[in-house]
Amino acid sequence: MTAIQQRCSALSNSPVFMNIIISLIIINAILIGLETYPQIANTYGHWLMVIDAILLWIFTVEIVIRLIGSTSIKAFFKDPWSVFDFVIVLSGHLLVGSYVTVLRILRVLRVLRAISIIPSLRKMVNALLLTIPSMGTILLLLGLFFYVYGVIGTLLYHSIAPEYFGTLHQSLLTLFQVITLESWASGVMRPILAEDPSSWWYFVTFILIGAFVIVNLFVGVVVNNVEEANREESPSPTDIKLAELQKELAEIKQLLRKQKD
Repeated sequence: MTAIQQRCSALSNSPVFMNIIISLIIINAILIGLETYPQIANTYGHWLMVIDAILLWIFTVEIVIRLIGSTSIKAFFKDPWSVFDFVIVLSGHLLVGSYVTVLRILRVLRVLRAISIIPSLRKMVNALLLTIPSMGTILLLLGLFFYVYGVIGTLLYHSIAPEYFGTLHQSLLTLFQVITLESWASGVMRPILAEDPSSWWYFVTFILIGAFVIVNLFVGVVVNNVEEANREESPSPTDIKLAELQKELAEIKQLLRKQKD
């Protein structure tokens, strides 16, 4: 590693440098929020865009410093968070001067760089990504559960409440509202209950199974993976002892194999 690489590596890993970048990301987020107010945007729109362009070039210099400070270009792009930062900054340059609303909205993605910069956020996102494989079965179970109740609701209540259960996709959307426990009793169940007093079983069983069982499975998986991620980063004394015992057992097995040979 050359002297320039060493200096760039030391700078990019410096707490002061990281705090400055985090502060600039927060400032950038505030400026993007201010642009949503027409009065501010019309009065200070030019200055907001100038500051935004300055921040974009600062972020570009930061990426270049991190790229130079990396052991190699391959090592830099091997890190998913580095690739994420690079794409966000590159997209910012591609959008400069663009007046297409959809493209300019994408500038808000630059705020997501806070995830890659702040270690605690990065650790949390990594833990959530670890839950994706284990959630496949739960998603399948939830999908089957929604489908069965959606078909039942459409068959039973399409004439009573066509705005909620008129078609299958309307039923699925209604069930999604119900499982969030947001105005499900007064907004959905009560009008149907007034027409069909026996409909209580449909909503009560859906809430019990969906909101209190299946959704809690999601929470359990996420909490378990967060704990595992924390354990990997800062293992407890028990985990350290277990790792040492496993290492000693592996060494004993190797010695026994050598003696047999």
